[in-house]
Amino acid sequence: MDWSQKRCVVLDMDGTVYLGHIPIEGAVSFIQKHWNSLDFYFLSNNTSKSPLTYVDKLNGMGIAARQDLLLSPVTPLVDFLRERGITRVYPVGNADFQRDLQGRMPELQLVEQGAQAVVLAYDTELTYHKLARSAVLLQDSSVLFLATHPDLVCPSPEGPLPDVGSFISLYATATGRKPQYIFGKPDPAVLAPLLARYRKEEIVMVGDRLSTDMQLARNAGIDSILVLSGEATRNDLSREEHQPTLVLEDLGHADKNWA
Repeated sequence: MDWSQKRCVVLDMDGTVYLGHIPIEGAVSFIQKHWNSLDFYFLSNNTSKSPLTYVDKLNGMGIAARQDLLLSPVTPLVDFLRERGITRVYPVGNADFQRDLQGRMPELQLVEQGAQAVVLAYDTELTYHKLARSAVLLQDSSVLFLATHPDLVCPSPEGPLPDVGSFISLYATATGRKPQYIFGKPDPAVLAPLLARYRKEEIVMVGDRLSTDMQLARNAGIDSILVLSGEATRNDLSREEHQPTLVLEDLGHADKNWA
């Protein structure tokens, strides 16, 4: 990896910058130290929190993040809905997700009656009612099934928690259907704004997951740094055919490369 060319650092958040509400000190220190010399962007598949919620969280950790530095699967999701002329969806997502979705697409109606698609997000307020109503809608093959991202679990200080990928398995069992489109990492469309602004050689992806963060980097043709501060372990890495460009215990250990 040619460090001298790097201008843009794309950071996964949970497991990379923090674990739950606990900052990863080395990562936070690295970001603060290089804030004025590198362009940092924050990317999470976690659609249970709006960009403003993430900004507040990062600011509280001493990181001067802004909403324009946040990348989310909701962006390509909205692009897809507009391209397809979809204006009525049934959301399986919490209040934060629904506010974010409607804020980006004010013309969108969040309804059950006449829904053109079921949109499955990381719903931390999931109820049986939502599962039942969305399952009924999906019995109609003309209703699209969309998911914001494929993550099986969400990391937490107490251990992994069920995420959208786990919900997808539930729907497959109950309805026989899987999402026709899944947004977010590892789909490089989530990096489209950056790929239009920087050369690929100038971008590096930093994350703790092999199946999303590292796969995203491969799909986008950019360098990658796997940090072992979240989900992935060296054991996991030993079973991988494709290796990250660099492996670090946490982002703080990258400091010598940007000295």
